[in-house]
Amino acid sequence: MQTRRHGGDPPGGRRGTGPRRRQPSWENVHAFLQVIEHGSFRSAALQLGLSINRLRQRVAKLEQQLRVTLLTRHVDGVRATAEGEQVLAAARSMEAAYFDLMRAKEIALPSGAEVKLAVTEGLGTFWLAPRLSEFHRAHPNLLVELRCAMRPADMLRLEADAAVQLIRPAEPDLKAVKLGRLHLIPYAASSYVEAHGVPNSLEALSRHRLVVQITEQTAAQELYASVFGDRPQAGLVSVRTNSSSAHALAVGSGAGIGWLATYASAIADGLVAIDLDARRMFDIWLTYHPDVARIPRVRAVIDWVIDCFEPRRFPWFRDEFVHPSEFAEIYRGEPLFNVSGRFAEDEIPFIEFPGLVLIPGGREQAG
Repeated sequence: MQTRRHGGDPPGGRRGTGPRRRQPSWENVHAFLQVIEHGSFRSAALQLGLSINRLRQRVAKLEQQLRVTLLTRHVDGVRATAEGEQVLAAARSMEAAYFDLMRAKEIALPSGAEVKLAVTEGLGTFWLAPRLSEFHRAHPNLLVELRCAMRPADMLRLEADAAVQLIRPAEPDLKAVKLGRLHLIPYAASSYVEAHGVPNSLEALSRHRLVVQITEQTAAQELYASVFGDRPQAGLVSVRTNSSSAHALAVGSGAGIGWLATYASAIADGLVAIDLDARRMFDIWLTYHPDVARIPRVRAVIDWVIDCFEPRRFPWFRDEFVHPSEFAEIYRGEPLFNVSGRFAEDEIPFIEFPGLVLIPGGREQAG
């Protein structure tokens, strides 16, 4: 008499199916998906924090489990085979379902007191971070993970619960809320102006030293080309960086003239706003998945972010350009945090309104 196992299955597998094959794991499917989307094993390994060999093993294991060749290697990266394209479509559906499941879990079990907020580096460092103490007075037990980076967060892959960015999200499944507008104009430190004067025209600007930030979401290369054409940066640019913080500090320390958001005049001392016909503007967008807005702790952060960029309160975020010389007259809100960095024990790092230095273009000081 044959022994039955697993509710009637004979030894060796389910009746009529033959030997059981192990089903593909999500780890291996995700590895394949990342390799295709990043274009190479090296880039995908960096993103996943895995060794290249480990990543290759996972993709090879998936090919073994599915009994198909999923990708081919070329000098410029990897490409999916015809079979790989079919698996890729299914893998993306699996990924979307996984993240839907995770969002549903967050809504059903809202016990974790943590919210991930992604934001561009400058706005995160100089505008939102100083205002977190205000938020925590109302939500003392909520952990806000502030991720400051210029690469937009992948919201559909749950890299953040909400994000503040300078490009409108293209994904139709995401909610996009325009927060305001960022206006960029040339600035220099008072020390730089004392030593080199200010340019009275764009042509005169080419005889000064510049500080340039080259990174995602800033269109810095386009700005440079619109002002200086195809002139090489060497000999004109003194500092080039991918960091908003380094860029602002370089300008503030006197390294050269650089484009800063006009709210710099409201939060920092010793900056000179220079009037030239070389303004740039970027809309500021808040984006999130509609499902996460139903989670109370995420909703609280979303509402706080919207309030932080309220153009009626903060004139530097209005659609229309408001000159920094008008801020002191228009702004009637709470004292702003001064990021100039002087924090002695007997100093209070909140001020009524920082002194504003304004030198209009058209007046050249002796260098």
